[in-house]
Amino acid sequence: MKENISTEKAPKAIGPYSQAVRANGFIFTAGQIALDPASGQLVSGDIARQTARVLDNLKAIVEAGGSSLDYAVKATVYLKDMSDFVAMNEVYAGYFPQNPPVRSTVEAARLPRDVLVEIDLIAIA
Repeated sequence: MKENISTEKAPKAIGPYSQAVRANGFIFTAGQIALDPASGQLVSGDIARQTARVLDNLKAIVEAGGSSLDYAVKATVYLKDMSDFVAMNEVYAGYFPQNPPVRSTVEAARLPRDVLVEIDLIAIA
């Protein structure tokens, strides 16, 4: 069975997709970028600021699904520039202080709205 998850505490989907889906005991999130959920506007700033906003959005989504970042099992990070890896990783580490999920990080030629970072998660529901 599949159940869509939605929360006002994260940006609304800007296309034909869900913020997240719960299926078979897992929550699968859509990729999140640094959009402020209240204004719908892109958060300006460096990679650290954008990474924090993205992770706050993901936190809100998995919590709306009855889970938490503590139950994240897989993350995929898409960076506009791999030279931002260290700064992104410092912020990321603060959101996963114990038992972090497995992670893949790739440099993408272009991300939505030309953001610096996009992240998606899979978490235990």
